[in-house]
Amino acid sequence: MSSQTTALNSGVHAKKADIFCKDEARVDWHSKALWVLREKRDRAAGSLPEWEQLRQLGSEMKLHTLTHLGEYLETFEKNCQANGIVVHWAKDGAEHNQIVHSILAKHQVKKLVKSKSMLTEECHLNPYLESKGIEVIDTDLGERIIQLAKQPPSHIVVPAIHMKKEEVGDLFHDKLGTEAGASDPTYLTRAARAHLREQFLSADAAMTGVNMAIADKGAVVVCTNEGNADMGANLPKLQLHSMGIDKMVPDLDSAAILLRTLARNATGQPITTYSSFYRGPQDGGEMHIIIVDNGRTDMLKDKILAESLKCIRCGGCLNTCPVYRRSGGYSYNYTIPGPIGIAVGAQADDTHSIPWACTLCGSCSYVCPTKVPLDKIIHHHRRLKAKAGKLPYGKRNYMPLVGNFMASETMLNCSMSVARTALRILPGSLLKPFSGAWGKYRELPVAPKSSFEAWFNKNRGQ
Repeated sequence: MSSQTTALNSGVHAKKADIFCKDEARVDWHSKALWVLREKRDRAAGSLPEWEQLRQLGSEMKLHTLTHLGEYLETFEKNCQANGIVVHWAKDGAEHNQIVHSILAKHQVKKLVKSKSMLTEECHLNPYLESKGIEVIDTDLGERIIQLAKQPPSHIVVPAIHMKKEEVGDLFHDKLGTEAGASDPTYLTRAARAHLREQFLSADAAMTGVNMAIADKGAVVVCTNEGNADMGANLPKLQLHSMGIDKMVPDLDSAAILLRTLARNATGQPITTYSSFYRGPQDGGEMHIIIVDNGRTDMLKDKILAESLKCIRCGGCLNTCPVYRRSGGYSYNYTIPGPIGIAVGAQADDTHSIPWACTLCGSCSYVCPTKVPLDKIIHHHRRLKAKAGKLPYGKRNYMPLVGNFMASETMLNCSMSVARTALRILPGSLLKPFSGAWGKYRELPVAPKSSFEAWFNKNRGQ
């Protein structure tokens, strides 16, 4: 397991980001690759004159659903049962995993094929089932890559974005027997397809995540670009779908709004290649839906935090975030990285550091297809940490001193005068250590001739 993966569950964000930043070439192409997705998103959004109207509709629809969530969940359960679907309720990740295992054990399942699901990552389902003797095969290409590498996802849509094609080639040579040194993406994809076809054909059960759950139809929507969810759900007779309570939408029209924005915001596509609606089991088969809370109800109690549950997991906020792009997904102390990871996972962060892995620039909120006010939510998390007395060490001990220092006009003016003089006469190599982490990857500024206050007093009359 890589040092990045080992560090996933320990250490403050800044220290783990430093691990990623040591490889400057990787940081640069990681950032550029994500920015390409942001540019594709902008072009796709710009092609729709009604884009902002769709964002507003999506936001209002999700807020409406969240404020009537109990009613829609009950309607969904009733309609699912009428369609022959078995519905289960889980209060947390542990109960979710137990329910899944009980279903699989009842059917003597030895191999489970699974399409992408951030909820099952959140619940740590894979290691739980493997500890019970069940083989779990992730069938999304990116997820399979990181599963073979024994790493968690570093992005919610492109989970292996941190890996170079040469690294994937070496991994496939070791695990799948591909040609040594081969790194052509087409060749590697075909090798993965052949490998995964064998897994689909020999699987005892299939599991997917859920992009949307349609209350009035008792159906779930699963969106993929590879068709792996459909292969899984249509070959074995036993299919399972895990969903958070926040995936609920009232009707087909509501789902259609989100389908128009989801792929455009994620990868710049008009729609995902496969947008599949599952409304009942196969002939002679079983379909189970596990509905999971896992802290979402607690978030609904806070008006600001509740808005994070509007998220449709497009990953657009990660693609635009300057901090995520240059610190990597493994620097966050939560399964989901980036701005949305901070919004939904900051309360679970024992280091209390991820709310500060943000510049509050607002770019994430600007691109969000359901207008989740991510910068506002992240700022709110900082206030909650401060009220609870859980500020990081520096914020707790140094910032009060900085506040007092900056409140003193005399101290501030004298220190700024010294700093301007030092910048003019001393070499940068001598001053850099005093600039701390800020100056590590930045050039020091050119010193102005005077302070703004002195310039203003001198030129006020003009």
